[in-house]
Amino acid sequence: MLKFTNGTQVKPYLKDLYGKPMFDQITRYDGLISTFKRKFKQKYCFVATSSGRIEIVGNHTDHNGGKVLGCAISFDILAGFLPNDSGKVRIKSEGHADIAFDLESIYQLDGGSLGMVKGVLAYLKDHGYNIGGFDAVLQSTLPSGVGISSSAAFQSLMGAIQSHLYNDGAISAETIARAGQFAENNYFKKPCGLLDQGVIAVGGVVTIDFKTGFDATHIDELPIGHDFVLINTGGNHATLTAHYKAITDEMRLVANHFGCDKLIEVDEQQFFQNYDQIVEKYGLRPALRAKHFFEENHVVETAIQALKNGDMCTFIAMVNKSGDSSLTQLQNCSTGDGDTVIPDAIALARQICPSCGCRVHGGGFAGTILAVVPTQETANFVQKMSAKYGENSVYVLKARALGATVL
Repeated sequence: MLKFTNGTQVKPYLKDLYGKPMFDQITRYDGLISTFKRKFKQKYCFVATSSGRIEIVGNHTDHNGGKVLGCAISFDILAGFLPNDSGKVRIKSEGHADIAFDLESIYQLDGGSLGMVKGVLAYLKDHGYNIGGFDAVLQSTLPSGVGISSSAAFQSLMGAIQSHLYNDGAISAETIARAGQFAENNYFKKPCGLLDQGVIAVGGVVTIDFKTGFDATHIDELPIGHDFVLINTGGNHATLTAHYKAITDEMRLVANHFGCDKLIEVDEQQFFQNYDQIVEKYGLRPALRAKHFFEENHVVETAIQALKNGDMCTFIAMVNKSGDSSLTQLQNCSTGDGDTVIPDAIALARQICPSCGCRVHGGGFAGTILAVVPTQETANFVQKMSAKYGENSVYVLKARALGATVL
């Protein structure tokens, strides 16, 4: 680990982290390091970074053993940190309450950010890894509430710090991701799958097949001549946990019909042969959500091959197909109370840019949509979507090559 004393030392990492060298990032790192040195009375610190993510294709399939295609992005959380020998974790974060606890208390099920740190450490300890105290200062560019997984980024950051301080950097991306998922499920009480933590821990454009656990593969190709644009529609997903849980529960209800725990264990042909019976026994929504699962896995496969072939026409078609399936089959674009914010935003995006791919982003029900826009149309698209949703609600995203890491 490099001992950072000033921000200019990050220059070699800027392209992999942010797509290009950026002076404002050097200034940002310099401020982080200076703050750490001042608050903890040190002469230097180590630096870690963990990013947000976008889900390109593979909506709500991870928890049932499906396939996903995602991408780490240039918005990130930074940590200036050093180990301490006090047996304590002390974290100071811009705009947030301080976190401080003794390592002996990691099994106390606190909520919020405190609980997420404890949950990550508890998982690592229970799986045979070393844990230890540290001091840290955090600084984030992740917009809150826009569906790019700020909580998973935070969890992965904690895992990366423990890996490098106390385990010689040997904790795998999969383990860091699973530690984050454990913290989210058990301390933060959110029934998430493993897509968010997995994409963030691995980094880059990545496909993950959850059939046998965690089979992650980097995709070297990016969408040629296109930009990722995220639009925050203004919805809030904080109170929607029950809706997310219902998707998982209903998919597993159908899996249980075939004597399986997850849909990936069900023979696809057998599912479709028994589709009418499933509708009759469990209702239309669980059947449609299971149908989405099987079809979405094929959409991911086609999208990946299209990227590798440089076939943007097919890739865009798969983004739209995933979005349409999420709307009509998965049914995670509204809560069923007449709310049409997400469908309206998708319709507007496609009206402004008929050649773009557009879909609900992430968990759905509220929040954001993702558009894959031809670069020559990006400026016009951003301008018109900003006129509707506000300039601070439309983000042009850069892919990030690195996962959660210590520099």
